[in-house]
Amino acid sequence: MIKITEDDFSIDEVVKGIIRPEMGGTVMFLGTVRNNSGGKKIEQLEFEADPELAVKELEQIRNETIQRFGVADVSIIHRVGVLRPGEKIVLIVVGAAHRDEAFKGCRYAIEELKKRAQIWKKEFAEDGSYWVGEVDE
Repeated sequence: MIKITEDDFSIDEVVKGIIRPEMGGTVMFLGTVRNNSGGKKIEQLEFEADPELAVKELEQIRNETIQRFGVADVSIIHRVGVLRPGEKIVLIVVGAAHRDEAFKGCRYAIEELKKRAQIWKKEFAEDGSYWVGEVDE
């Protein structure tokens, strides 16, 4: 499953959708909004994306992860819109025959998403708002 959504998601449903009898390991990364960044209190984040391009890139990352690490399946969900501290942002679930491949695949998927996906983050702090990347973090 690859998805860009404004809606919250169920971790259990995504994990259940990945697990198969041939898998011995399932690894998950859940990214959430934290209440601080660079020493500033964060009130909320806003995520924007080009949904078509972002989904296409996430599908490419999924395919690369499967090929590179020999994992059985990968799901990636990323939310857009305004999110507050404690809310879920991104979920990556990787299933594989063995835990080592699942861990490596999950790490690869989140790192590539952060580098390549057409998803932008704006932080709203006490002293104003800014798009991440416009100021030094």
